[in-house]
Amino acid sequence: MSIDHYENFPVASLLCPPAIRPAVLAIYRFARTGDDLADEGTASVSRRLEDLSAYRGELQAAVRGHSSGLRWRAVFEPLAVQIRQRRLPPALLHDLLDAFEQDVNNPTYPDRAALLDYCRRSANPIGRLMLHLHGVHDAHSLEQSDAVCTALQLINFWQDLSVDGPRGRHYVPTADLGNHGVALEELATRCDNARTRRLVADLCGWAGGLMRQGAPLALRLPGGVGWELRLVVQGGLRILDKITGINHAAVTRRPVIRAYDAPLLLWRAARMGRRAR
Repeated sequence: MSIDHYENFPVASLLCPPAIRPAVLAIYRFARTGDDLADEGTASVSRRLEDLSAYRGELQAAVRGHSSGLRWRAVFEPLAVQIRQRRLPPALLHDLLDAFEQDVNNPTYPDRAALLDYCRRSANPIGRLMLHLHGVHDAHSLEQSDAVCTALQLINFWQDLSVDGPRGRHYVPTADLGNHGVALEELATRCDNARTRRLVADLCGWAGGLMRQGAPLALRLPGGVGWELRLVVQGGLRILDKITGINHAAVTRRPVIRAYDAPLLLWRAARMGRRAR
């Protein structure tokens, strides 16, 4: 499996409380469909942006309690119910659409601040929506959730360097490339050398630091949601381990989590609680 911020939803999980499962599924469908509009198929840039604009119009209608159109009725009818019943914050859903539109334009990022701003809209709303469903609203928890979600997004980028580079998608900040003397073309052509490996090591250290910063949230959340987050945290850290295990040659190989990693992830998730005592 890969580490993807939409695929990490607790969809249909035994750890997801049945009471909030319809809301989780509604949010998942909304995010997954929007992401596909931005990034799947062969549609032109202008057509993707038109579709996302129409999709945003459907979100605005759902927030106002208006009927949905036919095209995405399966997305917006259940989402409208959950917006009403669970008082989902519309701003977080709009943030996701902002990020999808940014993906269509396929920008490069001048520095880490710019990439973090993208993560604020592409990844962090997911964690905040999940906390909202569990009635967690304090500033410290939101901050830690943002750290975990941003870390997951960054880890996904560094995991996918060998895939994204040849596709012309570049998430490594220009400033980091310059700091390590790496040209963007080297990522596009999957050029593995000492400089690219040092770059990847630096980027992984950044993501790992954010993950450890947010990880204590999993120990404060009760029951299944806490365990769900422990496993998500450990899954992200495991990908970083695997990148380290290939000597940071992620521009040529894409490390993934396999079924045989599950016992280790469970053991590490359990150990998180022991270390906190």
